[in-house]
Amino acid sequence: MANVAWLGLGVMGYPMAGHLKVRGGNSVVVYNRSPAKAEAWCAEFGGKTAATPAEAARDCDAVFACVGNDDDVRSITMGPAGAFAAMRPGAVFIDHTTTSANVARELAAAASQHGLHFLDCPVSGGQAGAEAGSLTVMAGGDVTAFAHAEPLIKSYARSIRRMGPAGSGQLAKMANQIAVAGVIQGLAEAIHFGECAGLDIEALIATISKGAAQSWQMENRWRTMHAREFDFGFAVDWMRKDLGICLDEAASNGADLTVARLINDFYGEVQARGGNRWDTSSLIARLKRRSTT
Repeated sequence: MANVAWLGLGVMGYPMAGHLKVRGGNSVVVYNRSPAKAEAWCAEFGGKTAATPAEAARDCDAVFACVGNDDDVRSITMGPAGAFAAMRPGAVFIDHTTTSANVARELAAAASQHGLHFLDCPVSGGQAGAEAGSLTVMAGGDVTAFAHAEPLIKSYARSIRRMGPAGSGQLAKMANQIAVAGVIQGLAEAIHFGECAGLDIEALIATISKGAAQSWQMENRWRTMHAREFDFGFAVDWMRKDLGICLDEAASNGADLTVARLINDFYGEVQARGGNRWDTSSLIARLKRRSTT
């Protein structure tokens, strides 16, 4: 049992913090920008709420965060109301937000100046994985901090791997999002092609999902893609944020992301259709059905 804090109770953070409390048996203090969400979490799981990140982080062995973007992470860590000002020396800050690698390195350096450890630990698995406690976690940071945090993270993750020094977790998440975007676009085009060809889509997926085309997206999203149902899951807005981070990083490291750049533009078309909060599988919405009769 450890004394921990959790900052940010969105669709991912809310269930992750719950697993940390229930499965992990830890004492958890939560902070959320909207206090009502923190109060609801405490009503469901127990624990305590805090008015600021600093108040939540005081006297904790570890502080976890899952917020929106680079600036959100800066706002909950830095300054007099930020977590770094209140954490005990030697404590570790574990950030599950998907951010740039640069901000991860920046905050790792700032944490070190406070005598703290910092891990960038973005996740893959989406809301379903967070609720099931079966996320994949990609970590960047020093070995000592990772060894301290890994047993705690196991309460909501089925796979955890340290990828290297600060920023490496975020770089691994970028690679993940590049791969996911390509798989979704390929699946969208395959289903669209099958529709235009007059194939039985259920029979098609049942067949090709047993071969080399198989993927998580195929197993979990083909039916709703075929039905053009997208009101759930990982939002297009979030994927565009993530792909923007990938493209910015590629501009620095020289990677050729021709397909990722194209798919990012396709997601822009989905947004223009009002699909900002649709699931990322909504790429198929760009592709019109064609009658074969």
